[in-house]
Amino acid sequence: MPALPRNRVYRRLFAAQAVALTGTGLATVALSLLAYDLAGPRASAVLGTALAIKMVAYVTVAPAVGALAGRIPPRTLMAGADLVRAGSALALPFVTELWQIYALILLLQAASAAFTPTFQATLPQVLPDERDYTRALSLSRLAYDLESLLSPALAAALLAVVPYPWLFAGTTAGFLGSAALVVTTVLPRAAGPDAGRSAPYARAALGARLFLATPRLRALLALDLAVAAAGALVFADTVVLVRDHFQRPAEALSLALGAYGAGSVAAALMLPRLLGRRGDRAVMLGAAAALPVLLAGAAALAAGAPGTGTWAGVLAAWAGLGAACSAVLTPAGRVIRQAAAEPELPAAFAAQFSLSHACWLLTYPLAGGLGAAAGLPVTAAVLAVLALAALGLAARTWPRQDGAGRVARLARPHPLGNGRSYGRS
Repeated sequence: MPALPRNRVYRRLFAAQAVALTGTGLATVALSLLAYDLAGPRASAVLGTALAIKMVAYVTVAPAVGALAGRIPPRTLMAGADLVRAGSALALPFVTELWQIYALILLLQAASAAFTPTFQATLPQVLPDERDYTRALSLSRLAYDLESLLSPALAAALLAVVPYPWLFAGTTAGFLGSAALVVTTVLPRAAGPDAGRSAPYARAALGARLFLATPRLRALLALDLAVAAAGALVFADTVVLVRDHFQRPAEALSLALGAYGAGSVAAALMLPRLLGRRGDRAVMLGAAAALPVLLAGAAALAAGAPGTGTWAGVLAAWAGLGAACSAVLTPAGRVIRQAAAEPELPAAFAAQFSLSHACWLLTYPLAGGLGAAAGLPVTAAVLAVLALAALGLAARTWPRQDGAGRVARLARPHPLGNGRSYGRS
């Protein structure tokens, strides 16, 4: 495991992230089972809609947060978001209608869209040394993997003694713990470009324009689409695959999601050394190349009659998808940091957060709706084609000579018209 940087502020932020994501992982399992209770075999469509609402919140809220990052102290922003998330999670066990799920998911994920890009933009200021920052990215990826490895394992243990609605109580506790850690930590104030002088959405547009002007960031967006194609199958359709096709109990859902997390953890542990040897481009494109292959394998596994197929094959495929997705997502912060100047980082991270989740906004309803209408084999095959197309676009867009990404900045007009240059290859 990468060594934790010797920085007290970062250690507390990492603890806050890990605690909150442990709770989020419990909610992932509980929400899937709640959707199955309310909709049965059409649970994939319900989850696809709920997750699409989550992406709408991310796409619309994150740019405003990036623009306002220089005006609101990050500690206030993150702690407030945690409290909103805790309240929303506390209400979820009491829903009886699908629209209530959708409304609470919108509120909870709007708060997450405030927390996550603020956290991401704070890390480079807390850890100015690139080696520490690279280790922190891998550790952050490991914290995210708590949602799909340790939390499902904890959920499986809890489901043996309590009904699944009690899992939402764990989610609430996780968000409250995160808020307590954040509010007792002194954080640097994010400084966006021309803070306080330009309109919030004008400054938010800086990040999006930076992505459009920078080849390696356009490639990063294409890779985000490949990951979204794979992840949508996992998070929207696994509950139907487990309960209907393989006819396994609720606890098996935790096992399948845990396999995805195990693969992700394994990849995150190996990445710091691998990135040092091969560079971001080779690692990320290589991992993305595995996604359409694994999705095609998932289509084959789900093609048999209900109750048939290899359960071990599903666990292996989900572990492979987790590893490949992690290897694409973990270095993204390095790519952004190398492409943006320090004052542009809050807007750049907010733009990446928003644009990447726009990819999920496409794939979640596709995976959920197609899964309910045409079945899992067709859904997995369509998502495999989408991942393959995204991989081809990324490979053509990202310059081969990019290496580790340290090249000179291009002389281009600043998006806000202040005469500065921006954008790298």
